[in-house]
Amino acid sequence: MAAALVGVCGAFAPVAEAGPLPTESAAKLLVKAARYDKNFLHRAGDRVHVILVFKPDDRASVSAVAEMQAALTAFPEIDGVPHDETIHAYDGAPELAATCRANRASIVYISTGFSGDIGDIRYALDGIDILSVAANPEDVAQGLVLGFDLVAGKPKLLVHLSQARRQNVAFMADFLKLSKVYN
Repeated sequence: MAAALVGVCGAFAPVAEAGPLPTESAAKLLVKAARYDKNFLHRAGDRVHVILVFKPDDRASVSAVAEMQAALTAFPEIDGVPHDETIHAYDGAPELAATCRANRASIVYISTGFSGDIGDIRYALDGIDILSVAANPEDVAQGLVLGFDLVAGKPKLLVHLSQARRQNVAFMADFLKLSKVYN
């Protein structure tokens, strides 16, 4: 399986030297990365529910969520399980955590524009069985579990390992070897 992920990471043509990965590429890597979470299928059950979170007052955030929702439609399944998405307007970290629990979400995608909120979101998601995914690579270092970066024109996987443990995400060792890991 690690060879498949390496193939995916190497399959992207250079887009820029550094910066966030294009949304379509990030969606593809998100779908692939879910396979490496030993707890993902248990979390998902018979349907993967993805919550796409945006800041209502941030046009770039709204646009990023719409792009991710459109990009995910290219993949009918995540780790062999059908999925649906809910677009969610951010109204604070406790409310987001309650929404994730109430909807039995498997994945929460945090759009752009949340740099000042990541600490609160991180703590609110502690103890919730969910894979948090960052649109901004910098948000992984602050505590979201998974993100993607573009380094020297190639995609790079980013994982916040201690937060992953707090959210019951258990990536396989082969996956972590291919990732930049934060603790």
